[in-house]
Amino acid sequence: MMSSSRSSSSHTYRKMYFTTYDSPLGEMFIAADGKAISRVSFRGQKHLPSYDSLVFDDDLTIFKDVKGWLDDYFNGLNPKIDFELKPKGSEFQLRVWRILCRISYGETMTYGEIARMISPTMSAQAVGGAVGRNPIAIIIPCHRVLGAKGQMTGYAAGIDRKVKLLELEKII
Repeated sequence: MMSSSRSSSSHTYRKMYFTTYDSPLGEMFIAADGKAISRVSFRGQKHLPSYDSLVFDDDLTIFKDVKGWLDDYFNGLNPKIDFELKPKGSEFQLRVWRILCRISYGETMTYGEIARMISPTMSAQAVGGAVGRNPIAIIIPCHRVLGAKGQMTGYAAGIDRKVKLLELEKII
């Protein structure tokens, strides 16, 4: 599902598109190259790129697929991801995001658990930095990552949204 794509100054630029989605937790932006999703984020979320160079297109098949997935998710279902995800980040970030994709619906992990999966010397703080820059909210489930004692810690879209997502999945 998730293909890797590192940021690089030597890559070819493809036309990028965006649409919006009215979720129960606020307006969301969805960006894609026409075939793969590169961003799903809430309005006002931290670490947002500029959308100035993107073309609005509400009719792309991939956007319809993602909106259907989000509709199902917000209706309390555990939908299957049947579209391509192509987040952009460093090799380390991509590695962390692949681990996030393995956290099942209704389950959680801690930053420390993820760090130990990567290396015995990896810090939970380094993992937290990568988790916080996850560009594909909800679908790459960074909201399922908790602090060492299960406490609610940072979420780029706000702790209140993280709590609501965990309540939706009946985790809390």
